[in-house]
Amino acid sequence: MGTYAAVVLAGGAARRMGGLDKPALPVGGRPMRDRVLAAVTDATQRVLVGAADAVPAGVRVVREDPPGGGPVAAAAAGLALLDPDTTLVALLAADLPLLTRAAIGDLLNHLDQETPDTEPAGGHSAPASLARPGLAPASPAGGRLAPVPAGGGLGGERGPDGACFVDGDGRRQSLCGVWRVAALRAAVHRLTVERGGSLSGAPVRALLAGLVVREVAWSGEGPPPWFDCDTDEDVRRAEEWAR
Repeated sequence: MGTYAAVVLAGGAARRMGGLDKPALPVGGRPMRDRVLAAVTDATQRVLVGAADAVPAGVRVVREDPPGGGPVAAAAAGLALLDPDTTLVALLAADLPLLTRAAIGDLLNHLDQETPDTEPAGGHSAPASLARPGLAPASPAGGRLAPVPAGGGLGGERGPDGACFVDGDGRRQSLCGVWRVAALRAAVHRLTVERGGSLSGAPVRALLAGLVVREVAWSGEGPPPWFDCDTDEDVRRAEEWAR
């Protein structure tokens, strides 16, 4: 597995949980955000975006602009703190208490795999804006390439810009993924221009529009690493799994 950085997004209002500091809620005796940070202890840099009274040693903390501006604004703030030579980053929600190092390693390995070509008429690899959803080829290792619908690609022949898990219903878990930093920074710049200079309230789907994504089905043991806690019931289920 190659070297990578990690950006953990700990903002959000947790409206379905009464506005609590959701990432600070304990699962298995540890705050959820600490469990996520523990899953990326081998990262060269760890950045937590959001309010936090105390974090593990070596973790840098930054706030999105404006505070509460949403996951895309938070991702941009985290990316801005990474060293210029950082090439890969795990972009993670802070409410994934079941995330493991093995799951991150699986995503990194899929991103490194040789990419099958997606060929439009004419026989050349298609940029994300031309590849048609639903026709992405299967990966030899269980992942598949798929463009995010809408938006334009970054152009040119290339492998995947990122890899993220998909659940059993095929829903992409974009905030449980690893990404090429250059592709994300280009996407942040594009979206900032499109939105007149502000990323506040921008959806993650808009950020990733046009990127080529390797979708990965979880094949490891244990509970799904992308399980997030949006309700009290979710926290109870995570507690049961974490025992």
